[in-house]
Amino acid sequence: MRRTERFPVSGGNSLWHVYKTVPFWKVVKNFVVIQLARYTPFLGMKSWLYRTFLRMEVGPKASFALMVMLDIMFPEKISVGENTVIGYNTTILAHEYLIKEYRLGQVEIGSRVMIGANTTILPGVKIGDGAIVSAGTLVHKDVEPGTFVGGNPMRVIYTKEEMATRWLNDPIYGKDKA
Repeated sequence: MRRTERFPVSGGNSLWHVYKTVPFWKVVKNFVVIQLARYTPFLGMKSWLYRTFLRMEVGPKASFALMVMLDIMFPEKISVGENTVIGYNTTILAHEYLIKEYRLGQVEIGSRVMIGANTTILPGVKIGDGAIVSAGTLVHKDVEPGTFVGGNPMRVIYTKEEMATRWLNDPIYGKDKA
């Protein structure tokens, strides 16, 4: 189950209450910063923008590909570990506005994680160190460290132990190679 905090609303759907939950000028600033970062090819600049203006925790050598879309309302609830790759056009959400409530949840992406292109990560999930998320995956629950997951709905393709065996027997990276 995802770790989200629920906030009930009354009088219209929760999106009608958006500026009661997050300040308008914060959303404007976040939108400008995120759009600038989406199109810049400079990885170091993206990380700097995210750390400086969005108050995100971004580890050293974390890489955000072109067109990555971060949560505009609550980007500070997203953390990315070191040496992680976030693939092209991935969306990372820390909020959900529903009919009768809205939900907020931390998104924790570990170190040495590979997230494929066009992936969507929902609020309240944790992706463990060394995990691999296949392109086009909807990450709707936690991903254990070292696990390879993919699909919609997301499912485990290889466990950490199965991945270790595959790498050990790989003709390029296996134990027989220098």
